[in-house]
Amino acid sequence: MPAACRIFNKICAATGLIVLSPIFLAAAWAIKYDDGGPVFYAQTRIGRDFRQFRLLKFRSMVVNADRAGLLTAACDSRTTRTGRWLRKYKIDELPQLWNVFKGEMQLVGPRPEVAYYVEKFREQYAALLTDAPGITDPASLIYRHEEALFPADTELETQYLSEILPDKLRLSLAYQQCRSFFSDLGILFKTVLSLAS
Repeated sequence: MPAACRIFNKICAATGLIVLSPIFLAAAWAIKYDDGGPVFYAQTRIGRDFRQFRLLKFRSMVVNADRAGLLTAACDSRTTRTGRWLRKYKIDELPQLWNVFKGEMQLVGPRPEVAYYVEKFREQYAALLTDAPGITDPASLIYRHEEALFPADTELETQYLSEILPDKLRLSLAYQQCRSFFSDLGILFKTVLSLAS
């Protein structure tokens, strides 16, 4: 990533953390009020050059929910009342601005995955992770309602590995070949607009 892009990401992340601080406080209060558990959820993901980092989210599921599986279907019983609202408006993703500020992520880039899924598609991730993963990209926009794609009677991981993740990787790799600073701005603009849909 060019130095100018790193600076742009860091400035935007810092500005976002400050401007959105009232939303951070409201979300933290709601999570605590709901079940008294931790406000944040941190999960190890794979970043640039396959380095591990801890991705931050507002906790939207019951404590230790990931022991029952890494994927989330629509109406998942593990999702808390507050968590459903946080997920609907993608507020649970906002703490990743801290990951961007630290340089572990960027605003636009392929979504970071857990090591288990990265190893299943190591060749594709080797191409994508020459740069830092991001909060949003074309695949994130197209699959912004990914949970709804998992019917209740479907084996989630089978569908994710055979259909959804390969298509997301295809979209991310295609965007990587033609991305520019201005196309990234377009993705950010579309991401903000998508929050209302």
